[in-house]
Amino acid sequence: MTALSLETSRSRRLKALTRDTHEMLDHSIMAAASFDTIDGYAGFAGVQYLFHRDIDALYDDNVLQTLLPGLAERRRLALIAADLNDLARPLPQSAEPPAFAAGCKADVAEALGWLYVAEGSNMGAALLRKEAAKLGLSDVQGARHLAPPPEGPAAHWRAFTAALDAVELTAEEEDRVVSGANAAFARVQALANARLG
Repeated sequence: MTALSLETSRSRRLKALTRDTHEMLDHSIMAAASFDTIDGYAGFAGVQYLFHRDIDALYDDNVLQTLLPGLAERRRLALIAADLNDLARPLPQSAEPPAFAAGCKADVAEALGWLYVAEGSNMGAALLRKEAAKLGLSDVQGARHLAPPPEGPAAHWRAFTAALDAVELTAEEEDRVVSGANAAFARVQALANARLG
């Protein structure tokens, strides 16, 4: 079992237990000057595309949709693809299959960890959106996937974490949620290392 008490909410435990990997990833993205030029931003969007390709099947999972109401509307792969099209960039290819294959039953606990990382990135998108705007990009041209939801990023995040925290899991499943979140951060880090330089 994780070191933090189960009395702490799952989302807060995840934040604490993934802090180091999260900070390392944020540093990598900013150190690569991803928002200094259109090419840098296109590299960042490519990383985003491949990560969301990894998890796209989760948004169709019936069990996850039941546990996380509104999950399907949180999907961002098509938005990132449209952004790359705006930039006249091809969709990135990967020799690796997606982390979660379409039509296959996902391990719910592990999937919750991956989705925590995906949804958490929306909270940082407000800052990134401002940086993208300096490059002439917007919510309708090149930076769609960074656009805030209608209710605002904070409310959007609170709705997700409330549903995430309400899922009943065993102690062993709790560990798999943390493992899933760390695996997701590691995947994005690997993509950033390979594609952002």
